[in-house]
Amino acid sequence: MQGLINRAIQSFVRDTYGDATWAAVAREARLGFDSFEPMLHYDTAVTAAVIAAATQVLDRPRETLLEDLGTYLVSHPNLEALRRLLRFGGVDFHDFLQSMEDLRGRAQLALPDLDLPDLELEDVAPGRFLLHCHSRMPGAGHVFMGLLRAMADDYGALVLLDHQGTRPGAAGRGAQQGEVIAVDLLDIRFAEGKRFDLSASTP
Repeated sequence: MQGLINRAIQSFVRDTYGDATWAAVAREARLGFDSFEPMLHYDTAVTAAVIAAATQVLDRPRETLLEDLGTYLVSHPNLEALRRLLRFGGVDFHDFLQSMEDLRGRAQLALPDLDLPDLELEDVAPGRFLLHCHSRMPGAGHVFMGLLRAMADDYGALVLLDHQGTRPGAAGRGAQQGEVIAVDLLDIRFAEGKRFDLSASTP
């Protein structure tokens, strides 16, 4: 379901840089329309064209732009539902990390056609983890870098993150490439986390 992913990129550009910038990105990508439909399927080449156009229009490195997108997905008020979905993964950042492998399955319970990356968490030492991100879209690991950074802040944890490049797809993952993110959890309670209630607040 690339429509939902493309719509998220569109919302990120609009909310962060304004409608005029999104219009410039759409022209640069030669979309031929102004807005993505979340429930429609689009070729992955369209997503790649939009990301390339955004880096060109904004004059920002692709990796930085994708990390900012990941942060936006968690921190923007319009996307509180996604933050809540992620916070249900655990009571602290360590629990959250351990739940990452189940993220794709949890999301597909609501949206069966949503093609999220396949995530694998490797526990390599006390407080040190490697998150393997297997996706058909190059750069997905950088999106998760931004997402992890924002979620660490949400939980009040102190972490160091390092994108360690790509590796060939693991057995059973076909041609999917794998990006590796090193996560060093330095202090699980470094600061007070943001408020999170199990039930949504009511007016």
